[in-house]
Amino acid sequence: MSELDLSQFEKKVVLRNITEADIDQILDMQKLCFPGMSPWKKSHLKSHIDIFPEGQFCVELDGKIIGSCSSLIVNFNEYDDQHTWDDITDGGYITNHNPDGFNLYGIEVMVHPDYRGMKIGKRLYEARQELAAEKNLKSIIIGGRIPNYHKYSHELTPRQYVEEVEAQNIYDPVLTFQVMNGFRVMRINRDYLPDDKQSATFATLMEWNNIEYQAKSKRHFKTSYPVRITVIQYMMKQIESFEEFARQVEYYVDVAYDFGSDFAVFPEIFTTQLMSFLEEKVPSQAVRKLSEFTEQYIELFTALAVRYNVNIVGGSHFVEEDDHIYNIAYLFRRDGTIEKQYKIHVTPNEKKWWGIQPGDAVQVFDTDCGRIAIQICYDIEFPELARYAVDQGANIIFVPFCTDDRQGYLRVRYCAQARAVENQVYTVIAGTVGNLTQVENMDIQYAQSGIFTPSDFEFARDGIVGECPPNIETVVVGDVDLEILQRQRKTGTVRHLRDRRKDLFELRYKKFEE
Repeated sequence: MSELDLSQFEKKVVLRNITEADIDQILDMQKLCFPGMSPWKKSHLKSHIDIFPEGQFCVELDGKIIGSCSSLIVNFNEYDDQHTWDDITDGGYITNHNPDGFNLYGIEVMVHPDYRGMKIGKRLYEARQELAAEKNLKSIIIGGRIPNYHKYSHELTPRQYVEEVEAQNIYDPVLTFQVMNGFRVMRINRDYLPDDKQSATFATLMEWNNIEYQAKSKRHFKTSYPVRITVIQYMMKQIESFEEFARQVEYYVDVAYDFGSDFAVFPEIFTTQLMSFLEEKVPSQAVRKLSEFTEQYIELFTALAVRYNVNIVGGSHFVEEDDHIYNIAYLFRRDGTIEKQYKIHVTPNEKKWWGIQPGDAVQVFDTDCGRIAIQICYDIEFPELARYAVDQGANIIFVPFCTDDRQGYLRVRYCAQARAVENQVYTVIAGTVGNLTQVENMDIQYAQSGIFTPSDFEFARDGIVGECPPNIETVVVGDVDLEILQRQRKTGTVRHLRDRRKDLFELRYKKFEE
């Protein structure tokens, strides 16, 4: 007898994260799994993949998707006990995903009807449990359907039905499975999914506790989560050396430290002050000489961030890369790590005088005070960038700027305040004042730096935490409260992030490809 070809008997089962290429298969499967209920939209699943890709799983059998699940991370204490599915998922888009949260929240599990009984659901649940352990999350929470309840609703209340299922007197395909996988019922929520007629719109709120959870340094829900910011309105004046520049910079970092600040924020291209001793009159050549100080600049700010225990938004600096000059803002974290954001929209003046090239990636950075973004001057005047950053979790947008007249300054200021209102986010602008009479194209400066909030009762009057007097060298120090921001996004007089008409429009970010 010849040797059997075992490959003809093999069935390849793969559990992996969902990709955009899977969306159509998942939508088709959902219609089979939940007939009569509103299915996902492509935009929902794309948002899940963009925001929290590692929380979206599928099971594939011989190339066909036969099961999937979706989830996000939340601080569950921030949500009402009787929340709905729309509340916890931000209408299905999970833009409320909080990477600093304590709980993994499961919002969907489905298994193709033709493949039930193969323990596909258990594989998906185990994947979530492994993810919770990997991220050291406290628990997994789910709002579970009770699809057999409609058969008993005329004789049992939801509580009685749940008790009967837990006692194994009644079988429910969802609740029984969840109990068998270690979930316990916390409460029953009414109107959780309005179109879930089988469950009579009820859902069981259930929790699985991660017994390996280790308490961590994240701040839990509290009445306040203040972040202190020192904004430096920097005077541009002639200097004689890099060492003199370094002394001025350290002075202001020391000021931020004395105030107990979490962030110190410098203005856009304030390093052009170094041009005042370079003795190069041709702007295109002067900017390349300036870029030769990049390593010294980075070493200086890295050392200051660590020594003074403050995160520094190091304004921005002209950097030469691959024979091109870019306007780059650096984030120097107080743990010694560094990030950078290229200026994406280059002004006509920057192109004409210095030949500055645009960047092509919108970054959002994790810090010990939550997620932040940096948008350099002109970039804040393009609302799509701020909206994208907030969708990726940014709570504060820092805006280093450099403007030479009041009109230019007001464009930055008005747009920063508009972005704060539109996106329910804090914005911070830091500008230069003074003049560099020795430097071509850096003659005069105009600024009034400030810290801005959304406009609602929870925040400062006029949406201004603080602002500098115009056109003098000084600082403004203010606190922004991230807990108030999160609550205002959920319960404010207006809720811009939640009330967007995603059925009519959406923001798409096309990542640059070489």
